[in-house]
Amino acid sequence: MLVRSFVAPMFDTNCWVIAAEKGGECIIVDPGMTDISAEIELIVSEEGLKPVAALLTHGHLDHTFSIKPLADGYDIPTYIHSEDRRFIADPAGIHGAQFVEQLKGMSFSEPRKVEALKDGSQLDLLGLTIRAIHAPGHTRGSLMYLINGEVLISGDVLFQGSIGRTDLPTGSASDMRNTLTKKVLTLDDEIRVLPGHYGETTIKYERKNNPYLKELAS
Repeated sequence: MLVRSFVAPMFDTNCWVIAAEKGGECIIVDPGMTDISAEIELIVSEEGLKPVAALLTHGHLDHTFSIKPLADGYDIPTYIHSEDRRFIADPAGIHGAQFVEQLKGMSFSEPRKVEALKDGSQLDLLGLTIRAIHAPGHTRGSLMYLINGEVLISGDVLFQGSIGRTDLPTGSASDMRNTLTKKVLTLDDEIRVLPGHYGETTIKYERKNNPYLKELAS
């Protein structure tokens, strides 16, 4: 599996470009802010890839800011959980007051093609099976994506050594604990984890070293 990443300059969000192999079809995951479409287009070109879909783990702008130019530019569908879909065009409703103040005068709209997902939705892309896992806690509509049972795109649910914050609108600490217990700790140790921020990791490493998972597993 080919995995390339670009770290968006605001909030250091990982945008992932994933393909079964060099020169094949690819998906683009969580293109953040500011506009990083040119950088992602360069990765696509360097690897000779053909984008076929864009996946969003949740509705925060640091994961969605560049979705419209990329999805519409490549004429590909965007996938997001139904609970967070509305925030693509109305991000003020899911951010804290300080950040909302910075959005004044900015306008947002959905890409032309948007598909809403739910827990267990399956996407057959790139010759791979991608399963959407509803993982509320960071936002009500947070998703993780499990690719071929081998790679987990964890968004802002699970980081290397940490987890996503739960104090923003639609976030919930109790939902996060439930997600970690029932959706993360039940995964196989060898699964490779591609998080929304910081470096990649594995379920095995996080089970042994992540204080939040260790507390829940004890």
